Amino acid sequence: MESCAAVEKEVEKVINKFSAINDHSQRIIGDVISLIEKLRASIAEGTPDNKVTPGQAEVLNDALTKTKDKLQRLTTEHRDLHGTVSKVGKAIDRNFVADFTATSRTDAFQNERNVMLLNKIMAQHFYRQGMDDVADTLIKESGLPAEDIVPEPYAELHRIWEAIHNGKLAPALDWASRYSAELDARNSSLEFKLHRLAFMQILNEGVQAQTEAITYARTNFAKFVRRFEKDIQILMGTLIYLPIGIHNSPYKYLTAPEMWIETADVFLKDSCQLLGINKDSPLSVIVNAGCTALPALLNLKQVMMSRQVTGIWNGRDELPIEIDLEPENRFHSIFACPILRQQSSEDNPPMKLLCGHVISRDALNKLSNGPILKCPYCPMEQCPSDAKLIYF
Repeated sequence: MESCAAVEKEVEKVINKFSAINDHSQRIIGDVISLIEKLRASIAEGTPDNKVTPGQAEVLNDALTKTKDKLQRLTTEHRDLHGTVSKVGKAIDRNFVADFTATSRTDAFQNERNVMLLNKIMAQHFYRQGMDDVADTLIKESGLPAEDIVPEPYAELHRIWEAIHNGKLAPALDWASRYSAELDARNSSLEFKLHRLAFMQILNEGVQAQTEAITYARTNFAKFVRRFEKDIQILMGTLIYLPIGIHNSPYKYLTAPEMWIETADVFLKDSCQLLGINKDSPLSVIVNAGCTALPALLNLKQVMMSRQVTGIWNGRDELPIEIDLEPENRFHSIFACPILRQQSSEDNPPMKLLCGHVISRDALNKLSNGPILKCPYCPMEQCPSDAKLIYF
């Protein structure tokens, strides 16, 4: 954020200077036009056959001198603006790293399987965003088998989410009606909030819609009385202000755009939880996690390069430092070996000893003394081959 603020400060300087130059240029151009108009009027006073009088020559020279001077000032200011713009580029270079390859594995996508996996999650991301044509083109051009892309219900959810943002409630109400029992079991407020928006949409049509609004309330709010009694009372109170308009009443907040945004977010959250899918695509999760980790990795890489120890990072399947991600980016249990203090991996999985204690395979190999292994946490001695691989 500090880097962004530093660049933003330079951009603001450019905008302010450009605005000042623009205003000044308009005044200068107006002055030049006035001088030319004055010169033309002076010349027009004489006949076509007459020579230029000394007075006219003086006006002409004065106009040319002032015009040249003003244009020179414009040129100087324009040149100064270029210097201010160049500072933006320098601020970007100073605060951001242009070359991110220092933290990447160049061999990661030389494997055909990895390339296919990348294409797959990209296609799934496009489908989730409702960009079916882009996903279809990617599948076709990459040669990815279409059957590998499992259709996700998220595409439908995304379209409904967009519809709510566009003020269209019918798709969301239909979906909520289909899953009404499941939403109630989860104590979700989604269905009520959708009906509340629909009720306010009717009221926005004015006094003539009062009967329709009351009918809608009687039909759809009865099932929510126990949980949302106070909210329903507030909605009924809005009827009093129909003659002057809801936007002129204490209840105008019920028609604010924020109500639609909140309901759309509630829909996406509750529907994804109900269907057992993540509201974020795997690709977006990976990108966001990478953006979180990148600054720390760049700093680490610079330290490693200064100490000439970059080789210890190359070819490893784990990061050299721990990256603290937000809780929503943690999808499975993680085992860290209590002996070596290392996180388990496919090459170094957790192993369960006969006594029930768990250590990593690397620790198991280091602690083994021939056919005997003494547990580091209890007196039991056992054979290393008796340890069993466990999965987290």
